[in-house]
Amino acid sequence: MFDDFKHAFQRYNNAHVQLIIINVVIFLTMGVLFLISDWTGTEWFASLVYRQFSIPPVFGEFLTRPWTLVTYMFAHSQWDITHILYNMLALYFFGSLFAEYLGSDKLVSMYVLGGLAGALVYLLMFNTVPFYIERSLSFPGMVGASAAVFSIVVAAATLLPDHTFFLILIGPVRIKYIAAFFVITSFLGISQGNIGGNLAHLGGALMGFVYIKQLQRGNNLGGWVTFLLQWIKNLFAPRRNVKVTYRKETSSGRKPNKASAISQAEIDAILDKISDGGYESLTKEEKEKLFNASKK
Repeated sequence: MFDDFKHAFQRYNNAHVQLIIINVVIFLTMGVLFLISDWTGTEWFASLVYRQFSIPPVFGEFLTRPWTLVTYMFAHSQWDITHILYNMLALYFFGSLFAEYLGSDKLVSMYVLGGLAGALVYLLMFNTVPFYIERSLSFPGMVGASAAVFSIVVAAATLLPDHTFFLILIGPVRIKYIAAFFVITSFLGISQGNIGGNLAHLGGALMGFVYIKQLQRGNNLGGWVTFLLQWIKNLFAPRRNVKVTYRKETSSGRKPNKASAISQAEIDAILDKISDGGYESLTKEEKEKLFNASKK
């Protein structure tokens, strides 16, 4: 785990750790902001910033802060540290399993799709169902990565239902039972307590299940997320000057390509191995070679 965080932005298939770092940095930044605001008597400023991450339940108010559809899934309650602690622990363990089999790009897509699905269910219920409409004015708004994390938990359990985690004081438990426990407890909480958060949990969980089922049929629902993030990344990537070089020919009159031939042979062998035993049969080194080759 230490190495994962130490090399968070250099290690292959490490998006779950990168997402954790982003969430923790935002949490700590908000904490420092609230602390300074308390010292200086400017609590209104910290509350104003916090509101930019909190998605309101009333649709009319949401239209004044539409960006909270995304920002809410990267912020957490400043008054309950267990909120971010439990979310990040689940994201680390289930996210590492998800990324191992499907890769970081799909993990990020799942996180975003789960967060969006949770927010949409939250807004839909608070603006169409009388029980929730009556409580919308007293509900302060929602922050948290729970819906996004729930989507990853359920997605991993849908993909690998019999995979086992060893839980402290409990022992080995199949992840399908862990996911079922989370979903059932959230369902039981949609009429009391954190009703907005529990609604979002169910929305994220449903998206995780649908995402994997569609992926197994050859439909990647998160392709647009990957494309959009890559486009944004390219906007800030430094432009490189084009340099023209000429290769020397060998005595036989052909260009040296031994290295590329070996690389291609290795790639072919890896693809054959996937065909015979599936992606999970690859070693970590083989996965890295395949990942690097896909970027060329």
